[in-house]
Amino acid sequence: MAANGDADPFESFDAHDRAAGRQPESDSSPQAAADPSETTYTRSRRAPGEAKSDQDDSKKSQRPARSLKGRALGYLSRREYSRSELARKLKPFVEETDSLDTLLDVLESENWLSDSRFAESLIHRRSSRLGASRIVGELKQHAVDQTLVEEAGAQLRETEVARAQAVWRKKFGQLPQTAAERAKQARFLASRGFSGATIGKILKGIDEEWSGD
Repeated sequence: MAANGDADPFESFDAHDRAAGRQPESDSSPQAAADPSETTYTRSRRAPGEAKSDQDDSKKSQRPARSLKGRALGYLSRREYSRSELARKLKPFVEETDSLDTLLDVLESENWLSDSRFAESLIHRRSSRLGASRIVGELKQHAVDQTLVEEAGAQLRETEVARAQAVWRKKFGQLPQTAAERAKQARFLASRGFSGATIGKILKGIDEEWSGD
């Protein structure tokens, strides 16, 4: 009976306060006032703790990518690189225990790195806007094998006139009517790397200086 007698007053107070539309008077006690703040404090402590744990996991997962090969694979997963270009990218990260040439050889043997694929990629990206001489020049800057450069040049020259015509049509759309217009259009096509012979086929009546290679 004593236990029931102890429980009934609390139940009565709660029921009375709910009926009156107000919080129980006991809510203003120090113990009750501490409950909400205690809950908030617990949540605020938990969230930063969880974030730090995630950050630690993230750092751990990133550690392998800091190796020289990890960096190389990161670059190669985004686009094709020539051997010389990738070497320049990796050189600042080479440590005493690393051998850059050995790594590049391994990447080529594993087919991650390919000058041939790089040449194809560059041609694909540039051919709709540039002439053969510009693209061949870029391949030479990347130290691509001379055989690949020659093959690329031959491939590009086969479509040179058609590509130049598409570029010219998008920029101008009509043949020049004056010498000044001819010079302007010729300079534009030459700056894109198209040959003088190609320019001469595109622009009728062009000056002789543009009629040769």
